[in-house]
This record gives sequence, structure tokens and C-alpha cells, in this order.
Amino acid sequence: MSFSSQVKEELGKQMNSARHCQMAELAAIMHFCGQYGRDTAGNYTIGFLSENEAVVRKGFTLLKKTYNINVDVPINRDEMEAFMGKIGDLSEPVDPVLLKNACCRRAFLRGAFLSVGSISDPSKQYHMEFVCTEEGKALQLQEMIQSFDIEAKIVLRKKYFVVYLKEGSGIVDLLNVCEAHVALMELENLRILKEMRNSINRRVNCETANISKTVSAATRQIEDIIYLRDHYGFQNLPDALREMAEVRLEYPDAPLKELGQYLDPPVGKSGVNHRLRKLSEIADRTRF
Repeated sequence: MSFSSQVKEELGKQMNSARHCQMAELAAIMHFCGQYGRDTAGNYTIGFLSENEAVVRKGFTLLKKTYNINVDVPINRDEMEAFMGKIGDLSEPVDPVLLKNACCRRAFLRGAFLSVGSISDPSKQYHMEFVCTEEGKALQLQEMIQSFDIEAKIVLRKKYFVVYLKEGSGIVDLLNVCEAHVALMELENLRILKEMRNSINRRVNCETANISKTVSAATRQIEDIIYLRDHYGFQNLPDALREMAEVRLEYPDAPLKELGQYLDPPVGKSGVNHRLRKLSEIADRTRF
């Protein structure tokens, strides 16, 4: 099962006890993937266009709880008119009256994700999106997400308006808003592992670069010192530089701080660096 399906399974089992929240969630499901009308026999019908069983199951459960509509029993005209009056035109955004409370906006977002939402495998990338058929619905959905201080953007993809989130922290926050706590914890664990790997990789790369830089510098120093020995003569160097050259040749792999301890008297890292730089300058002048 994909991570997106896991989230929908979890959200499908979430049932708010407050009727106004149930109405908000049902309104979202109806406006994003629901339909109502009359069939060829003239019977009133309400249904959901979704391949996900969790969405359909949740939709019919909410119908029963909020409007006492049972799909096993024919819907009469009064029931249908009352339902249509509350739900409104499905081609339009949900009535804002149903979304006044923060808890109702949470329920709305839960229903929206169940209906038209998806989330990528977080071990590969962070991406959550809602695919809307009307711009007005996409704008309302974006507004509802942003009411919880979560950034969401809209992009036109062919004939659809896609509301999306790319930041891992924003996706975590939205899962929390929708009360998908199990999925949230799984995503957080994956985020922590990914950040640890990235941190370790950065440190390894940094240390590798530093080691490579140190090795290159040491190699260049030794090349310069050998050139001085063969073409200039250590006897022509000042005592401090001659001692430095001999110590560097004796301990080619030693770091600067350690090299300083071999001198008499001992010299600090900056002093060693200064002497080695002077040796390289003399070698450069000797070459030319």
C-alpha cells in the first residue's frame, strides 16, 4: 500500500463527534467527488465518484450520521431537497457558513484530501497535492490550508487546478491539522533519518575535502623542500627554515600542529605555517 493510501485509510477512520464538523467533511467530499440527482427511473440518488473505498465508505457513513440518509432506503423528495439546500451547487465552493470554526476547517481539509488529495512517498520526495476541477474550489482549499499558517500554492496542470505543498514541514503540519497522526509520525521519522543522512554526508564530504586539501598542501611542501635540498642546499637556509625543512621531510604525514612540537624550541601552528610558506617562496624563486 502506498503512503498516500495509508493516509487515506487513517483519515477514513477518523470520525468527529460534532455534527457541524461532520457536515463540513461531508460537504468537502460531495463538492470534490460527489454527485446527486435522479436516475433514469426518476429515483433520487446520491453517490461518490472515487476508486478509493475509504472515501466512499466515509461518505456514506457521514450521510447517515448528518442527514439520516440510508443508501439502502429510497430517498424521498423532502430529504433530497433538504440535503441539496445544505450542500449547495456541487460546481461551486463549499458554503463558507459550514467552515466558520477551525474544527470544521480541519474536517473540510480531511474530506478534501480523502477525495482529491495525494502525497508522494516521503522517502523519495516531499510533495502533497489536491487536484481540483474548478478554480474556485482550488482557491477555497488554498485559503483553508493557509488559515492554519501553512503555505500552499496553485498551479494549472492541463485542465486542472492543483493545490500543492512542497515543504516537508508544511506537509507534516497539514497532516496534523487533518489528524492523521500515525502517518505524521511515520513522515517525521523518515524526515529525521533523511536529515541525519544528509548531515552525515555533508560532514563526510567536508572532512574528505579538508583531508584532500591537507594532503595536497603537504605534498606541495615536500616537493618544494626536496627541490631546495637538491638545487639550493639546506646549508644556505636560515637555521629556523633548515630545521623546518628537515622536520617536514622526516614527518611527511604530520599535521602542522604536530610538526611544531618537533622543533626546538616548539612552535605553534601559525609559526609552522609561516616557515613552510617561506620555504615555498624560496623554492619558487630558485626555480626561476
